[in-house]
Amino acid sequence: MPLAKLARLAQETPLRVLLINAGEPDALTWAGLFQPLRLAAKILGPERLHVDVRSPDKFAADAQRHWHLVLLVADEAQASLKPANSRVLIERCRAAPFWGGVGAGVLWLADAGVLNGVRTALPWALYAEVDTVADRAVFTPNLFEIDDNRLTCCGGAASIDFALNLVEIIFGAGVQARIKETLCIDRVRGKEERQRVALQARFGALQPKLTEAVTLMEANIEEPLSTDDIANLVGISRRQLERLFKQYLGSLPSRYYLELRLQRARQLLLDTHYSIVQVGLMCGFSSGSHFSTAFGALFGNTPREERQRKLAAPPTSTPHRGLTSD
Repeated sequence: MPLAKLARLAQETPLRVLLINAGEPDALTWAGLFQPLRLAAKILGPERLHVDVRSPDKFAADAQRHWHLVLLVADEAQASLKPANSRVLIERCRAAPFWGGVGAGVLWLADAGVLNGVRTALPWALYAEVDTVADRAVFTPNLFEIDDNRLTCCGGAASIDFALNLVEIIFGAGVQARIKETLCIDRVRGKEERQRVALQARFGALQPKLTEAVTLMEANIEEPLSTDDIANLVGISRRQLERLFKQYLGSLPSRYYLELRLQRARQLLLDTHYSIVQVGLMCGFSSGSHFSTAFGALFGNTPREERQRKLAAPPTSTPHRGLTSD
């Protein structure tokens, strides 16, 4: 796991996290990221976690301080307000062992060419702003991505999920559960969950065959189609379909389809009372062992462990999220 190094480091020394707020302080993207991390720092104390906040100007001028994780944050509405000192800002971000962006910060990093070849979660509303350099990143429709030491999140309400996932990975499920209870959050979405209209926004007009193929996959979870079937239904060859998926989604159709089914299975395990066998069948797995093995390979735990984690979580004061989705 890419963040295992941060988790080990947090056992040995106070973890220093810097959030560069390049947007409005009351924006959902900023608040969704900052508030969970602020609460984590309060729970853990300064001997475990220290969260700093800087403006872009102050960070660019402060060359003496060092942080373990640096995130450049701005709401998507601030995309056109790229900081004047963005080149220096980005180079200083990259000096940290782990770094990345949230919301419009992702676009600025991609524009600078520092996310080339990196799986990147860009807000779907900013796809139209992507230029030739930025397009070398591997944009995914996911809520957030952790690719080696680069972290990106689409922002909005997904910032909350991103921050809470970081807390769990680095400091454990117990700390995350206390923050969820304080913020009245029942379920934390994983990085594999999709932005709702990301594919349509990015590829709908330019790559209608790709969008049509993904739509077919989403509509046929319980009885999966073969790659050849999908290619025939959208009117292209299997080779053309595989080329589209590799170029635009960084994956083969079969792999993308499997992950789509497993994501649906995870959602059912967390949000319903269907048995594990029923969930597997509803997501196209006729074999329980195949379902368990594939689930573990993607998420790092078995379906049973996922269900047990849900049952072990302390109750919250409300059965739904306190904020709407992105």
